[in-house]
Amino acid sequence: MYEDIIYEDILERMLDHVPDDMDKREGSVIYDALAPVAIELQLMYLELDVILKETFADTASREFLLRRAKERGIVPKAAAKAVLKGVFTPNTLKLEPGTRFSCEELYYEVLEQPEEGICHFQCETEGTVGNSTFGKLIPVEYIPGLETVELTELLIPGEDEEDTELFRKRYFDSFHSQAFGGNKKDYTDKTLAIPGVGAVKVTPVWNGGGTVKLTILDAGYGKADETLLKRVQQELDPQQDGKGEGIAPIGHVVTVDTPQEFSIEVSVQAVYDTGYGFEALHSRMVQAVENYLGQLRELWAEQDSLVVRIAQTEARLLAIDGIIDITSVALNGKTENIILEEGQLPVCGGVVS
Repeated sequence: MYEDIIYEDILERMLDHVPDDMDKREGSVIYDALAPVAIELQLMYLELDVILKETFADTASREFLLRRAKERGIVPKAAAKAVLKGVFTPNTLKLEPGTRFSCEELYYEVLEQPEEGICHFQCETEGTVGNSTFGKLIPVEYIPGLETVELTELLIPGEDEEDTELFRKRYFDSFHSQAFGGNKKDYTDKTLAIPGVGAVKVTPVWNGGGTVKLTILDAGYGKADETLLKRVQQELDPQQDGKGEGIAPIGHVVTVDTPQEFSIEVSVQAVYDTGYGFEALHSRMVQAVENYLGQLRELWAEQDSLVVRIAQTEARLLAIDGIIDITSVALNGKTENIILEEGQLPVCGGVVS
């Protein structure tokens, strides 16, 4: 708003107020007295522009956006730690909760031992960094009798602190509907606040009066693991008896589930540039399909059903360097879009020629 107000204009306006019979040339006493003031006034206008920008939520930087949102009781979703499954030998050994291990540069601690030879480990470092490290664990302190420990599966994805633009959108969304006493917005907000949950659909009265179904995705917008389902169930309604033992209101019986994965195999016939071929580009083609389906999964909570489109799949494959043209694309053997049911989640079943 004030970016057009510059030093030269300010100084010229100030000199215009000085009588013409006085020396106003550069280097004169009047000029030298007003010039520093003009510089300071320009700096003041620059600061006014910053203040104006930081005042409104649509242009505010993260620091001031958080302060604005806090007035409505909205805070960013905190970073969460990843929980992984680990197997160890001998399986008769018992690993106590809190026992620490290392894997590469990360450290993990035992959360629980649900069955013989299996433990749940929590990464000590918050964020997504703990989602992709697997392999052998080394105990920080010697454990008598322990032979091997290995991380094998991600149970609950870790999350970075909520992205600024996602938080900004959530702030503006808060004006559209008000969370109150067990309405859909209330369930959505409370479920998304649980670490590891990336998306949720709320289905009220799905099995009679007082019943609520929460269908969730994990933080990576994939099918939620049984461990995450149990965590959310425990938080909302652990006994599923409507007695208000969790954060669900009294009288509400809450059921937590997750969509079923729907595998999609992509068949592609393409014209390749010199030096390229299907085998050479296969991994990049799989990644392109996975990225597309991942983007669809991110929209899952906002739509009644997802549509996997031939044209979109073809466009992403055609963007790969080395592919000149796409002659045909089929999804699960058919050259037509796939319309998924509400309880289905698209996942890549591979790319074949």
